[in-house]
Amino acid sequence: MTHPIARHGRLKTPHPFALVAKFVGVAALVVAVSGAAFAGYATWSVSSEVQTVSLAGDTGGPPPQLSAIDGGVNLLLVGSDSRQGQGDAYGETEGNLNDVTMLLHIAQDHSNATVVSFPRDMVVPIPSCPDPTGGSFDAMEAQPLNVTLSYGGLPCTVLTIEALTGLSIPFAAEIQFNGVIEMSNAVGGVPVCVAEPIDDDYTGVHLAAGTHTLAGMDALQFLRTRHGVGDGSDLGRISSQQVFLSSLVRTIKSDSTLSDFSKLYGIARAASGNMQLSKSLASADTLVSIALALKDIPLEKVTFVAYPGTTGGSGVYAGKVQPLADDAAVLFTAIAADQPVATAGGANLGLGAVADPSAPASSAAADATAAAPDASAPEASTSAPDAGTPASTSAPAGAATALPPSITGQSAAEYSCSKGNDG
Repeated sequence: MTHPIARHGRLKTPHPFALVAKFVGVAALVVAVSGAAFAGYATWSVSSEVQTVSLAGDTGGPPPQLSAIDGGVNLLLVGSDSRQGQGDAYGETEGNLNDVTMLLHIAQDHSNATVVSFPRDMVVPIPSCPDPTGGSFDAMEAQPLNVTLSYGGLPCTVLTIEALTGLSIPFAAEIQFNGVIEMSNAVGGVPVCVAEPIDDDYTGVHLAAGTHTLAGMDALQFLRTRHGVGDGSDLGRISSQQVFLSSLVRTIKSDSTLSDFSKLYGIARAASGNMQLSKSLASADTLVSIALALKDIPLEKVTFVAYPGTTGGSGVYAGKVQPLADDAAVLFTAIAADQPVATAGGANLGLGAVADPSAPASSAAADATAAAPDASAPEASTSAPDAGTPASTSAPAGAATALPPSITGQSAAEYSCSKGNDG
């Protein structure tokens, strides 16, 4: 069965709220790192508000606690621009696109975590996906990643990312944008460094150079802006968003957020009413186990990276992002082997970010250490891992795998600034 797919060039310009799920996804991470007792209580309290969906291969029963699982954790966070059930405040839009797709990987020994952002306009193969009404949808050779939600829902996005990365993904959440403003307010705002003025009339974001504490609508607009940062592309926006995300992780680790029950509960309440979880993730025990796996990982071992790709292609890649599969294989081989990864540090933050010249001296030294892979460790194999099969690399256990220059990103310990679009 084949359903027509809307071409991205014909879609309406995204509403200012369409891209805020990036923040909501990290709010789920906030809930996870907050600790087992809170996660269990919050999940019990809001469970009646959470929707669930079965992924391909779901058994329907609750999984064992993650603390008992012999292996790493892969959890996909998908941000939807759907207005269904979101009230009248956001206007109307056609379809249901995933504007944000992020994969969270936690190593088997809980020593490191990697968050991979996938460009929404990246052209990828879409496998055959189950039709919730029965049967299946046909596979497609080349489509933008962000049509997977409208084509086959969250299970289809999961299957697509599994095929793209060679990883098994048993946990997933589709997140909508109601409550984002309240959630950013609950955190108390996030300090964001701006290296050059950001002026974007499309989103109404106008920020002078300097550090701004962003909350509410201001945080939402910052996460959405594309024209105002980097080169004006979605790739530049991802690296600018990582400035926010790394600061968010530092904020919740350094202030009273982790010990402020009312603040954490408010974040959970805001997120849970706008999420659809895979049935494998709907158990309170599961969320508690994820919290236990995440909460003690040091900042320098939490890494945000972007799936590598290029623009300016022709044919099916015209106006889209063409994936660099060979370079990506280095990343996912390391992830499958539970090895930490390292970009080139401040020199490789991406098109929308630069190193913060005012970073604390102690953190700058730590950043340099975290970003530098073990010089004595041989490079990881660049062959793509088979789906569901952990790949082996020649790097010793615990050594960071050096990523190709095409893979941009940063650790949560690195201080960076959003780069205004000077073009």
